[in-house]
Amino acid sequence: MKALVLLLFFIIPIQWEPSFEHAKVLAKEKNELILLNFSGSDWCVPCIGLRKEFLESEAFTAFANENLILVNADFPRRKKNSPATEQLKRNEALAELYNPNGVFPLTLLLTSDGKVVTSWDGKPKVSVEQWIAEIQTFCQANK
Repeated sequence: MKALVLLLFFIIPIQWEPSFEHAKVLAKEKNELILLNFSGSDWCVPCIGLRKEFLESEAFTAFANENLILVNADFPRRKKNSPATEQLKRNEALAELYNPNGVFPLTLLLTSDGKVVTSWDGKPKVSVEQWIAEIQTFCQANK
């Protein structure tokens, strides 16, 4: 049974909330922080590296699913990768508020009311485990 639970745990993909407003509601209900990631998924090499090495790692996925509300504001350049118009408008509004200089990747840790706790400009310069430990410290301080 334990093996089945572990198997299901690793099959469940990381959940990205498309609406920042809904993410704030969820964060408040769950008493969790929001991790907001600005990316250019089809053109930004550091963004692709951040996603593959950090955000899609088993360790981060397990941690995030239990401790964070995730929002990705993606700005792909290829038309085939463009988000729906409504999502693009939400992403642009987030960029105006949190990323006016267009830094990619930019990752922010926010409270449920949208206040910035900390941020990472570019890919973290530490291991995934060290990055998770850093985020965990902020999560614990928020409880």
